[in-house]
Amino acid sequence: MIDQINAILPQTQCRQCGFQGCLPYAEAIASGNADINQCPPGGEAGIIELAQLLNINPKPLNTKFGQNKPKSVALIVEKDCIGCVKCIAVCPVDAILGAAKFMHTVITSECTGCELCVAPCPVDCIVMMPIAISIDNEDRSIQLEKRTRAELAKRRYDARNLRKEREGMEREERVKQKRADLIRRQSESMQQ
Repeated sequence: MIDQINAILPQTQCRQCGFQGCLPYAEAIASGNADINQCPPGGEAGIIELAQLLNINPKPLNTKFGQNKPKSVALIVEKDCIGCVKCIAVCPVDAILGAAKFMHTVITSECTGCELCVAPCPVDCIVMMPIAISIDNEDRSIQLEKRTRAELAKRRYDARNLRKEREGMEREERVKQKRADLIRRQSESMQQ
């Protein structure tokens, strides 16, 4: 059930729902610890789809968690970017490229529009740009496009989490090795 709920969510990983991403929100819905109307990016269509899956009545979006807005992506005003890397650190899908002290840029095709990069920017050089989408209620290609983008975002999010986990384990291993080396050197110096 969790996987089915998660598949309906937009995979923006924006945390507006009050959880640390779409999967934790899906887990909370499945366990009855969250309501189906807490996802502003999913909007009314997402709420209806969740309600159908769970065989419950849909309800309006809880505006405590935000408003449904048109799909947008982050854009870095490059001339203002100072290369602080704060936006890179918070992007849940690694859609921002750059390095310390160098200008950054957003891979717009990978950006989920989560807006998590906006607040940490110390020079306010990140703006959200709406994406023009032609809306035709009977056009299944739009739904397919949304699902495809959500699946890609989920894969990128999962890959980022695996990378972060691996980096953490490597960091722990380096600390252990340094400790062992220090203890060894102390032991050797005491024996001399």
